[in-house]
Amino acid sequence: MTPKVSAYLRDVAPATPCLVVDVDRVESNFRRLQAALPLARIYYAVKANPANPILARLVGLGSNFDAASFEEVQACLDNGADPAAISYGNTVKKESAIRAAHAAGVRMFAFDSEAELRKLARSAPGSRVYCRILVGNDGAEWPLSRKFGCEVEMAKELMVLAGELGLDPFGLSFHVGSQQTRTQAYEAAIGKVAMLFTDLKDAGVNIRMVNLGGGYPVRYRAEVPEIDAIGEAIMGAMTEHFGNALPELVIEPGRFLVADAGVVSAEVVLVSQKAKDDPVRWVYLDIGRFGGLAETEGEAIKYAFRTPHDGGAEGPVTIAGPTCDSTDTLYEKSNYRLPLALDCGDRVELLATGAYVTTYASQAFNGFRPLAEHYV
Repeated sequence: MTPKVSAYLRDVAPATPCLVVDVDRVESNFRRLQAALPLARIYYAVKANPANPILARLVGLGSNFDAASFEEVQACLDNGADPAAISYGNTVKKESAIRAAHAAGVRMFAFDSEAELRKLARSAPGSRVYCRILVGNDGAEWPLSRKFGCEVEMAKELMVLAGELGLDPFGLSFHVGSQQTRTQAYEAAIGKVAMLFTDLKDAGVNIRMVNLGGGYPVRYRAEVPEIDAIGEAIMGAMTEHFGNALPELVIEPGRFLVADAGVVSAEVVLVSQKAKDDPVRWVYLDIGRFGGLAETEGEAIKYAFRTPHDGGAEGPVTIAGPTCDSTDTLYEKSNYRLPLALDCGDRVELLATGAYVTTYASQAFNGFRPLAEHYV
């Protein structure tokens, strides 16, 4: 929790549940990433947190943007982004959305199938396109495998076809999975894409870019590789496979830029037991999976908690949300322990929650309104 967020929670005490984000920390994280990968162009993954204060600050820093929908494209434009700085990175797009983005000036699009490529040829003629390939997601706490990307042999055929259709076969992309905790995942993926890069060059395709995707991790409860170590691993692999003929590099960070800039403040609604002799207490919060904590599915992303009773005696807990749905249980198997003094009405903070919370929140499940957002 940054000093600005801490002071805001102390002095304003906003109603819960709410998210408080320190936009200065977003800028600091952006500059850290620039220092770790100075040769790469940063395309912020807007889906991580599309709030206007964040987009506006990143526009001012010269960031580019990775949009997953035309609505995200429009949000970037509304905050002053140059359309040339926007990549439409979703490989599954309505043709009407492609036309709208192209009309707005977007000229870089992702694809991973022939059908998508032909849509781009019809509705975004002459655009730069890049093909996403399938790579392993081992080590990722929120894997993204199978739904997106195609096998290498198909990617080669599609990139050749892209040129035949009048598009610019600009590059290749991959994603090693969100919250990737192993630097080796990047190294293996770079090796795979480098072989295809060479094959395409030999086939006469004017390919010039490698998009390394996102996945850059943040610390929740467990230690993760520092961004400098990830940058060294990436550039070591790039140099090993490409030598001095490095292609243009693109990265698409989302979580890394915004997660630890934000804190969710919540209220304890109930602390109870299922049996008198059961040592496990159930702690119900006024925010749950449907309130924005969707990444707790499968207990994948394990947020750290801060309570007013930290430092006292602790005991095992199951942590759940407030809704009348049994799937709204956040942590039951991950060995969470919270202070025994924790009681109804206490405020607790969930740390590093600036990413993938506000946009995952349902609109009115059980009548609960989405959590409030405060940017400081």
